[in-house]
Amino acid sequence: MDIVVNEELKAYIDPLTPEEYESLERSILAEGCRDALVLWGDVLVDGHNRFGICQKHGLPFQTVQNTRFQSMEDVHLWMIDQHLGRRSISDFQRGVLALRKREIVAARRAAPAAAPATEEAKAPEAPAADHAVPPPEPLDSREALARAARLSSSQVVMIEKIHKQATPELVEAIKSGTISLSAGAAVASLPAEEQVAAAAAGKDELKQAAKRVREAKRKPREEAPADAEQEQADPSEDTVESLRKRVTELTSENTALRKQVANLLNQLLARPGGADAPAAEPEDTSAPF
Repeated sequence: MDIVVNEELKAYIDPLTPEEYESLERSILAEGCRDALVLWGDVLVDGHNRFGICQKHGLPFQTVQNTRFQSMEDVHLWMIDQHLGRRSISDFQRGVLALRKREIVAARRAAPAAAPATEEAKAPEAPAADHAVPPPEPLDSREALARAARLSSSQVVMIEKIHKQATPELVEAIKSGTISLSAGAAVASLPAEEQVAAAAAGKDELKQAAKRVREAKRKPREEAPADAEQEQADPSEDTVESLRKRVTELTSENTALRKQVANLLNQLLARPGGADAPAAEPEDTSAPF
């Protein structure tokens, strides 16, 4: 039987890194192709890398039919679940796969239950299905999505943001590990041209861009308490200033009263029988302010 490689299925899951591919190739050369390739009719569903390596080196391999698939959506869901069960994929890849699964499940629930699979979605020579694939769990909440991807809810939020807003250049930087998931989510909030420029500049610029975004978000929160402190400080300053003015006024009044007292004493002393010498003006003991 000739095995058909469907390019859409081959590209549905992110390819191995060069290092991962070389490791798999060394393993197959040393131990042979231990895992059977999964087929749907004559269409290759799982094992594209193993199939290519075996063909390259003329090595034998085994195949197994999955007869439960009834549509290409069943194939996609199975592929997603297989990869979500592996530990080698990154958190970002895990989140993207869970988002794809949510889209498929939501589309199925919205479509008529009795709608038949289209001709394009069927394998040309697929054997009759033994049993229908059970309906997957609906992923209509963030918590359900996090469970499916084995991530935290906060990680799911970041991946959703990246999935919706990030440019391909930024996504590639996240996939390659150039920038962390949290930093990538921060940069994804920038305009597209700034994302592209930061990704082109490399790791350091991506980190700086993420830092600027975080500081911009933090600044309004820090300014609010500062404004409140200023509002509290202003009344104090007004109170001190008003007290100073009041002290100045009272000092002036006190000086005027002392002068009046001195004038009265002088008038009393100038009467017959009083001393001819003018009365000395009382010493002003008030402290200058």
